[in-house]
Amino acid sequence: MSQSQSHNNGMLYVVGIGPGSPEHLTIKAANVLTNADIIIGNSTYLDQISHLITSQQVIRSTMGHEVERAKKAILMARDNTVAMVSGGDSNIYGMAGLVLEVARHENSQVDIEIVPGVTALSAVASLLGAPVVTDFAVISLSDLLTPWVTIEKRLQATTEADMVIGIYNPKSRQRNNNFQRAVKIIRRSREDSVPVGIVKNALRSEGESVIVTTLGQVLEYDDEVDMRTTVIIGNSESGIWNSRIITPRGYHKKYDY
Repeated sequence: MSQSQSHNNGMLYVVGIGPGSPEHLTIKAANVLTNADIIIGNSTYLDQISHLITSQQVIRSTMGHEVERAKKAILMARDNTVAMVSGGDSNIYGMAGLVLEVARHENSQVDIEIVPGVTALSAVASLLGAPVVTDFAVISLSDLLTPWVTIEKRLQATTEADMVIGIYNPKSRQRNNNFQRAVKIIRRSREDSVPVGIVKNALRSEGESVIVTTLGQVLEYDDEVDMRTTVIIGNSESGIWNSRIITPRGYHKKYDY
């Protein structure tokens, strides 16, 4: 169901394409992409859906041009069916928010539908076992749009609340010490024995790697961490079994099994 009333024949879909492998793309997302007139997105994500591109017009963009991309998508959707591609889920660190912000700013009457996708946290959790079956928080360590002081407060509050923590964008060439800083903050309130999962290129056809370690040893794998990596840090009840992380939801406190 769309969220606005359109006064033209166009349509804009913001499509979450999942972690990057064709088998984890939703049926809805595949149908939208197949039937679009125009597909626009970051080149990395467009490459991941190349099997669906036939006669559609494709507009490639790069990192740092998100606002320009959103404006172009809204403009072209006045008279076309446009699919804006977003990696993972279209909401979670995706393009949905920016597209709606720009549409609101321009008072656009373009019809917009948000198509969800499998986010990196879900993909990573499936490879690690069951680390996020209870309350969790997701925090990006990128300080391009969020000041580091805010990120630090969120890390501290989430750690003290004993929530499982999913970390996006842990490290880049320009921010090569943010992950180390984050681990230092978390270790103030969490035991070194807490399980940590480090997953790169989750559920993609190439380059996937899965590491299960502990908070006390995680920085031994610092060189493995980059922008393609998502990290999950367990809570005080999380444990490791058969190289998998299990975070109990609480059944063991109520039932015998």
